[in-house]
Amino acid sequence: MILHNIYKIISNPKIFVYTVLWLMVLVFFGTIAQKDIGLYASQMKYFSTYYFILFDYIPLPGGRLTLIIMTVNLASSLFKKNLWKMKKVGVIILHIGGLLLLVGGGVTAQFSSEGNMVINEGENIDFVDDYHRMELCLVNISLEDSLEYIVFDDELLSEGQIINYERLGVKIEIISRIENTRIQNRVTLGDSIYKGFLKEFVLLPKEPDKENTQNRPSIIFRVRGSDNNSDGIYGLFLGQRDLDIFDFKKNQYFTEFRRERSYLPFSIELLDFKKVLHPGTNVAKSFSSEINLIESKVPRRVLIQMNEPLRHQGYTFFQASFIEELDGEATVLAVVKNYGRLFPYISSIIMSIGLLVHLMVNLPKMIRKKPIQISE
Repeated sequence: MILHNIYKIISNPKIFVYTVLWLMVLVFFGTIAQKDIGLYASQMKYFSTYYFILFDYIPLPGGRLTLIIMTVNLASSLFKKNLWKMKKVGVIILHIGGLLLLVGGGVTAQFSSEGNMVINEGENIDFVDDYHRMELCLVNISLEDSLEYIVFDDELLSEGQIINYERLGVKIEIISRIENTRIQNRVTLGDSIYKGFLKEFVLLPKEPDKENTQNRPSIIFRVRGSDNNSDGIYGLFLGQRDLDIFDFKKNQYFTEFRRERSYLPFSIELLDFKKVLHPGTNVAKSFSSEINLIESKVPRRVLIQMNEPLRHQGYTFFQASFIEELDGEATVLAVVKNYGRLFPYISSIIMSIGLLVHLMVNLPKMIRKKPIQISE
């Protein structure tokens, strides 16, 4: 009896209506919030979360929790006995299509990734930089024919975290993590505890940009257990060129704070980048990248243009932007790996079939209905 009552509640069609209305409210407030906090922060606050806090103390359901409730409600409604009738077969197909669309959204939210590739002409790259996540790398430069990378993921780089890497006998304590950084010269020479870059400069926080990708994140950390008096406090920021060098167990390492990298099962070489300007201006009208897609050491020439992306092995490469420097041009490719990419297409077809079947089943009944007569 209790289970029956619970099922009756979660399968109530009013829940689906309420969740749709609440999603409309979230879209409204999330769109308004983009002006003040930016697209990424708005997405994380209202849509990619299970709940959010309004006015600092009122918890409200976020996009993920709302969609989970909607999915459970829609799935439970399929078990109603009065639904499984021949005249309602179109409604059943429509329910299945909607449920598949919600499942696809969950797959996309949970497993898909996006980032970009910045490739100079003549350069060959096989990794994608994440837009938001960072990583700290120790790179061994003492090997004769290769580089050895030791990578610490974003989850390990929060303030107060201590990384104990036993292989090198070193401890790295994260002192500070800055979202957007201002670099300032030291007025006086830093204390002996400060090493490398921090001897002459200070990393200070500044107001984060609304668009997270425009920020310059940095990290300040303390090293213990190194050789040759390399212990001390170091600082790194995104894009830093002069990197600090450590001695660990008679090997030399440099540190790098960079976007988190996802490696591809193939590589891309930029052969030629072209842009077309609006007449009489320096504003680009269109731009394209001629590349070599190298897989199993076999190159294949491909042209990526605006609105004409490359799709390969589940990845989609869009021509997003470009960078002009004194030593040449570089292309910026936006890269998306969306495991749920086909779900919207399949579910749309299924729902269209459901609507068509429902119309065909009920059409004879609609035709047989007598027209309403209005007496004069």
